[in-house]
Amino acid sequence: MLTTPDPIELPAPRRIGMVSLGCPKALVDSERILTRLRADGYAMSADYAGADVVLVNTCGFLDSAKEESLAAIGEAIAENGRVIVTGCMGSEAELIRAKFPAVLAVTGAHQYDAVVEAVHEAAPPGLGPYLDLVPQADPGDITLTPRHYSYLKISEGCNHSCAFCIIPQLRGKLASRRIDAVLREAEKLVAAGTRELLVISQDTSAYGVDLRHEERAWHGHPVRTHMTDLARELGQLRTPAGVPPWVRLHYVYPYPHVDAVIPLMAEGLLTPYLDIPFQHASPNVLRAMKRPANEAKVLERLAAWRAICPDIAIRSSFVVGFPGETEADFAYLLEWLEEAQLDRVGAFRFEPVAGAAANSLPDPVPEAVKEERYARLMELTEKISAAKLEAKIGRTLPVIIDEVGEPDEDGDIGATGRSEADAPEIDGAVYLRNVPAGLKAGDVVAVTVEDADAHDLFGVVATER
Repeated sequence: MLTTPDPIELPAPRRIGMVSLGCPKALVDSERILTRLRADGYAMSADYAGADVVLVNTCGFLDSAKEESLAAIGEAIAENGRVIVTGCMGSEAELIRAKFPAVLAVTGAHQYDAVVEAVHEAAPPGLGPYLDLVPQADPGDITLTPRHYSYLKISEGCNHSCAFCIIPQLRGKLASRRIDAVLREAEKLVAAGTRELLVISQDTSAYGVDLRHEERAWHGHPVRTHMTDLARELGQLRTPAGVPPWVRLHYVYPYPHVDAVIPLMAEGLLTPYLDIPFQHASPNVLRAMKRPANEAKVLERLAAWRAICPDIAIRSSFVVGFPGETEADFAYLLEWLEEAQLDRVGAFRFEPVAGAAANSLPDPVPEAVKEERYARLMELTEKISAAKLEAKIGRTLPVIIDEVGEPDEDGDIGATGRSEADAPEIDGAVYLRNVPAGLKAGDVVAVTVEDADAHDLFGVVATER
């Protein structure tokens, strides 16, 4: 009798407690800190006992307020023991540490990054491919992005009920951020040196549905809390040097309104790149997954998008070996991929995850069959990728530099970057030879492509953009 592996038990999210004191501005600070932490996968605790770390946002305006803040810190230390202090009294760190040497960290008012970093250090978030949107180099490691690119999370949670996923149980239904808050964060990131914004969420296309696409004022005009409005506004951002940053959209479900962002890519307002989680193509498997089964329509739309923006890169991921997937279903997927000609493809062998509805589905696929299908899919997509990259030889493409090496024995310097078709960590790279000595991470240069393999490009700097 065929059996499936035991479901993977996902770790419970780390929980954060918050004591917020003082004025409404301090309360807003607390909300922003908790929003950042929730986006990083933390859950909130309503009491001391259930918290892995307690944050005390202090007030220091009056002596009485300071006394209240010190009393709150003392109570948190006594009841929990793992306490991070932030807020106005952070300017009196020596006093706080003298009275409470067990405090883990002290940060000042509005120091959101410092607070989040302190929480990450005290209670690292549980990272993994089933939960996290930001790619991680190694399980359990926290990879901080370099300054020249930043992830911009626009919402949390998801309204879908896919049979293989438990994100809604873990992180709740869709909860969109206010569009003016998102745009303000993006503007600050770009002003601080970000050259590439990577827009992420569990369902970017659904952004604002929960808020009924409410309008907010932004720089004197109204903008809807909607993916198309967000994309259009992000396309207006400029670096301090007056250069538009790259804006890359991830986790875009192919709803009809996605068609409206393709002209923005053709106009140069958005990076011509879409990350779309197709997961499969067979109607039978898509229905079992509880996902839309309109694969033929998708092929028509891909052709239409390419007609508008010929350089658009489409990446996606697919699950092989889903319960009930037949050889005919898998063959259908391969034929679909041949026609779709996606630029970047990732694949995953189905694994049962504790709490997922798919675990109870009949006809599990044997592990050996999963491996064989995975290998066949990757062989096909590698062939497609190799042909697409070979067609770029001789072209001059914009490339963002991620790393510049040291001079070799001949004084030549190499560098690694990415084209507009390559998101960090998950796609390919562009390897450069003999780059100018002044080149640095975050520069965007024009590169003449000299060679290619199945995943990466190789070239030389032509002229700097």
